[in-house]
Amino acid sequence: MIKNLKNSVILTVILIALFGVIYPLIIYTIGFAFPSGSVGSPIVKQENIIGFENIGQSFTDDKYFWGRPSAVGYNAASTGGSNKGPSNPDYLAEVQARIDTFLVHNPGVKKEQIPSDLVTAPGSGIDPNISPESAYIQVKRVAASRNLSESAVKELVSTSVENTVLGMPVINVLKLNLKLDELK
Repeated sequence: MIKNLKNSVILTVILIALFGVIYPLIIYTIGFAFPSGSVGSPIVKQENIIGFENIGQSFTDDKYFWGRPSAVGYNAASTGGSNKGPSNPDYLAEVQARIDTFLVHNPGVKKEQIPSDLVTAPGSGIDPNISPESAYIQVKRVAASRNLSESAVKELVSTSVENTVLGMPVINVLKLNLKLDELK
């Protein structure tokens, strides 16, 4: 019995040292070595931080492109998804409410045309990117609310497409909206 207790205490001390001290120090060191990735890559305009390249923001005004919904209110301190499954009635009601809102603000768009990333929250809760399809479907609304030509807004969307590490095309919503503000 004493031998088992001694082994348990030794194992506990080793695991506390490993996962409570050594591992956090390694992660902190990596973050310190690559500061641009560990602080969300701030976007600065006129010496003020207006957002972060790696952290999504809420845009609900018709004159801006909307990003992905967030289950955590775009709070980078508590990232995560809703943990609701695809058959959960509350989840289905949330998605339907997002679809209804989108359709009200984008007349002429049919429910089947809405890309899923505009009505479903990402697992992180703070995804800053949307698919090019999600941007193109919003062009008409954004152009009309800003009195711009649709072709000018489409061109802006086209020049904002970036590729992820996996080669998937995405558009950073904050960067796109900043470019849009520069068009006036």
